[in-house]
Amino acid sequence: MPLKVYGMAQSACTRRVLITLAEKNITDYELVIVNLPLREQYQPSYTEKAPFGKVPLLDDNGFLIYESRAICQYIARKYCDQGTKLMPKEVDLQAYGLFEQACSVEMNFFDVPVYALVWEKRAQLGEPDEVMAKKNLDLLDTTLAVYETILSKQKFLAGDEITLADLYHLPYGAEAWEVGLRDVIRKYPHVTRWFESLQSRDSWKRVLLDSSL
Repeated sequence: MPLKVYGMAQSACTRRVLITLAEKNITDYELVIVNLPLREQYQPSYTEKAPFGKVPLLDDNGFLIYESRAICQYIARKYCDQGTKLMPKEVDLQAYGLFEQACSVEMNFFDVPVYALVWEKRAQLGEPDEVMAKKNLDLLDTTLAVYETILSKQKFLAGDEITLADLYHLPYGAEAWEVGLRDVIRKYPHVTRWFESLQSRDSWKRVLLDSSL
């Protein structure tokens, strides 16, 4: 049976899973639409599978797993012999440690302020709180200054090979690109090279195309 991904193609967290599937050359899956504006994620038929009422959710022939980053790692491990590698082997302790480090950095130092920035600029009703937007842009600037140092020494955040830790940045990063992130990133040439290389990947272009249909 094909994998089932519950979510919406326009959802940033769902897109993390979709780009992972694309990198792994997995086309035999079904996107089961959960209509977020209609709050279908809070219906009992969904929360019995995903108790926090969030998307995405993966159903692999009855095995259910939620949280986008956990799903991505599950896919990368299950299909480790096809497509882009995306994760080092656990037996390579140093490489795996650097990968986990990069994942933690993304979740704590990038995702938090970039999500808040998108929320302030796009998701809230009424006028955005420009003070909060500025605060989150400043936090992103601090993070990207560190990224600049890292990326001046290696191609990607965990080393010279792309991993999930890099791809995790794309969905919310792309949304924030139009509301201030672009100007912050372009202060840093190595970060610019890195992020633009992520945006140019065929897998990401495919995700964007599919979500526009």
